[in-house]
Amino acid sequence: MFAIHAVYYNFARIHKTLRITPAMAAGLSDHVWSLEEIVAMADNYMPKPAKLIAPRKLIQFEIE
Repeated sequence: MFAIHAVYYNFARIHKTLRITPAMAAGLSDHVWSLEEIVAMADNYMPKPAKLIAPRKLIQFEIE
């Protein structure tokens, strides 16, 4: 949850002293991001679920 707030603070919120977002001041973005863009970016960043594979049969060795 904190990460979304950090992205909003740096990419979507226009700061009074800068009059632009910190990301724009740093050259990381060329526009003010909307909340929809932030959510879409977060959804695309999440890894896809892994395929389930059948467990392998354990091989038992006999020690003589």
